Amino acid sequence: MPQLRVALNQIDSRVGDIAGNAETVLRRTHDAAQRGAHLVAFPEMMLTGYPVEDLALRSSFVDASRSALVELAKRLAEEGLGELPVVVGYLGRSENARPRYGQPAGAPQNCAAVLHRGEVALRFAKHHLPNYGVFDEFRYFVPGDTMPVIRVRGVDVALAICEDLWQDGGRVPAARAAGAGLLLSVNASPYERDKDDTRLELVRKRAREAGCTLAYLAMVGGQDELVFDGDTIVVDRDGEVIARAPQFAEETVLLDLDLPAAPDGAPSGEVADGLEIRHVTLSAEPVAAYRAEHTGGEAERLSDDAEVYGALVTGLRAYVEKNGFRSVLIGLSGGIDSALVAAIACDAIGAGNVHGVSMPSAYSSDHSKGDAAELARRTGLNFRTVSIAPMFDAYMASLSLTGLAEENLQSRLRGVTLMGISNQEGHIVLAPGNKSELAVGYSTLYGDSVGAYGPIKDVYKTTVFRLARWRNADAAARGETPPIPENSISKPPSAELRPGQVDTDSLPDYDVLDRVLELYVDRDQGREAIIAAGFDPELVTRILKLTDTAEYKRRQYPPGTKISAKGFGKDRRLPITNAWREGS
Repeated sequence: MPQLRVALNQIDSRVGDIAGNAETVLRRTHDAAQRGAHLVAFPEMMLTGYPVEDLALRSSFVDASRSALVELAKRLAEEGLGELPVVVGYLGRSENARPRYGQPAGAPQNCAAVLHRGEVALRFAKHHLPNYGVFDEFRYFVPGDTMPVIRVRGVDVALAICEDLWQDGGRVPAARAAGAGLLLSVNASPYERDKDDTRLELVRKRAREAGCTLAYLAMVGGQDELVFDGDTIVVDRDGEVIARAPQFAEETVLLDLDLPAAPDGAPSGEVADGLEIRHVTLSAEPVAAYRAEHTGGEAERLSDDAEVYGALVTGLRAYVEKNGFRSVLIGLSGGIDSALVAAIACDAIGAGNVHGVSMPSAYSSDHSKGDAAELARRTGLNFRTVSIAPMFDAYMASLSLTGLAEENLQSRLRGVTLMGISNQEGHIVLAPGNKSELAVGYSTLYGDSVGAYGPIKDVYKTTVFRLARWRNADAAARGETPPIPENSISKPPSAELRPGQVDTDSLPDYDVLDRVLELYVDRDQGREAIIAAGFDPELVTRILKLTDTAEYKRRQYPPGTKISAKGFGKDRRLPITNAWREGS
């Protein structure tokens, strides 16, 4: 059987940085060539980054992507890499689509190309366009209608893009019909909890359907609220894993594969789902037999908590670095939420770039102030104390607020303090709110909701506690100081805006609250279905009402890392003005 050494580049890219992304492709291709690769591949929309959203509708951006692709092909040849085929994703345009109502202007496409000998040897566009969850690809793209196959060193390699694997039909059965020896799919599949298990089973199933070895090349990194966890997978035709890359880490998977020889002649004609084979022979002769040095292996899998924590670190690091920031600012209350956010920030960008501020009021307990200082000592972050008591007294003398207004004033003074320091010193503020609080509106607009990014925005309170315990245990296992004070984990959660206040004064127990919210928010179940699951009807009605009426607050909350199947933001889009109430 012919041999083929493939280099699968599980790497990050930056949306809009076409020149920088092209340089990365060039550099990585040089590395792959030095390591003897016969075929090099990069993720979905590598040149433009992913997702580009409405940039896809801007002709100047599409043209820049297409021009960069042609220039990249020339540069590869000029630097002695012309004989090495390179598969790279980019933003393209259909040359055949006619303008029509309901189609994105300019007929942009989510494309990939094969670069060879200084030319764009083959272009193709994603066939299946996802239009669910965070995806709006029907808004941005028109679908491709070909089955691309390249012959490399005597092996026919079929090509696909991400959703082409997730949906039945299309390019997977077409690859079988074309007689491909390898199906290579380039992807930018966002992270969700437990998605790695789903992904593995999908890849195994599609390899068996395609009847050939399947290489699933994934992206890593972060873009706004999305995180890409890598987890590149290669399986044989029976679905057995040959290689699996680590999560949340850039890596080039170099792999020697024994693959079936391409048939005599080139496949042609229509195959499954009306796709027409587009076959290009790049090199017909197999490579001379060599001793395989890269035979695969699986990276150690992360535990569920380690995986979620890794996603949160990756998301925050990407947001800070890709937007050109250097440091972050966090209001440290001594509570569990700000403590976890601080630990994530220290792991993401280094404790020297993390600034914490304790902002006590007359109601702040000594242990909370002490817990904030202890967190700073344990992590090494920069720490200061700014009392809001004088500001609070001045406002109260003018406004004479009472009750909830008085409580929220304290939170808003902390927000003003953080934003003032941010403006003065150049740090971005991190909002510490969790998904449970955001769901029921247990946050103060222009108070604890201020900030540029919310690292735990999509993390329920019960998971916040679990992640804090996991992070401490992980540190202890490595002989390091656990970053989060035990008291921050064990004490009852409280906003400390009035004497003796605890969260359960206003909210149900978090364990119950989170289970109801998961059914309502994440799974879109209605009131009756949630009650049928065993929850008290009065409690369910109360939680759902709190959630529905807090929509206007969530719209004003900063972006934050998505880890669930349905986070607040791109996933869950409900009208603010909305008279519908479950069970009414």
